Amino acid sequence: MIAEESTAWPKVTGPVEDDGLNFSYKWNMGWMHDFLDYMKLDPYFRRDNHHKMTFAMSYNESEKYILVLSHDEVVHLKCSMLNKMPGLGIDKFRNLMAGYAFMMGHPGKKLLFMGQEFAQLREWSEERELDWFLLDNPDHKHIQNWVKKLLHIYRKNPALYELDSSWGGFEWINANDADRSIYSFIRKSKDGKISCSCVQLYTGGKTGLQSGSACQEDLQADIGQ
Repeated sequence: MIAEESTAWPKVTGPVEDDGLNFSYKWNMGWMHDFLDYMKLDPYFRRDNHHKMTFAMSYNESEKYILVLSHDEVVHLKCSMLNKMPGLGIDKFRNLMAGYAFMMGHPGKKLLFMGQEFAQLREWSEERELDWFLLDNPDHKHIQNWVKKLLHIYRKNPALYELDSSWGGFEWINANDADRSIYSFIRKSKDGKISCSCVQLYTGGKTGLQSGSACQEDLQADIGQ
């Protein structure tokens, strides 16, 4: 069972014998709002909001979380994920790709609502199908391939999912590089042999997940391409 719950009620995923509700996972609404607030900003202003992308780790161990970008965030004039991004044209795609890379590296299971994997332009509606024709556009196809590659890397590297709710699976390299808007951290697997260092650059240029020596695949992507 998964709880779509936005209060600070404790132990939603805790065991019943410890006065918990015993849900399997809880939506991390705090992470979602901080993530979206940050990603909407022009990169020039992100240095003053750097903490929005690090704050979720301060309470990460309190529940078993899912990082969620749900239907609620792409309806009722809230804009699609692509149109939330700052800039014009290709800049929106670059920002969204960087955001998805951060989401994939951050502790917590992942939920991305339909259509956002290829950067749907319109808000979602239950009255029509997704705008699949956008995949004829190379920019939309490129971001779909980006999400596909991120998912392949996620599946191949246990460090990215085995210890989501424990500090044993996460270590900051530098959480405070606000001037350059860089977040760097290490993800670790249960056996401690696999680690992935994730470096995100949000002021333009490059982003990526760079694996440790035991990882099977590296992601080095110039999102300006």
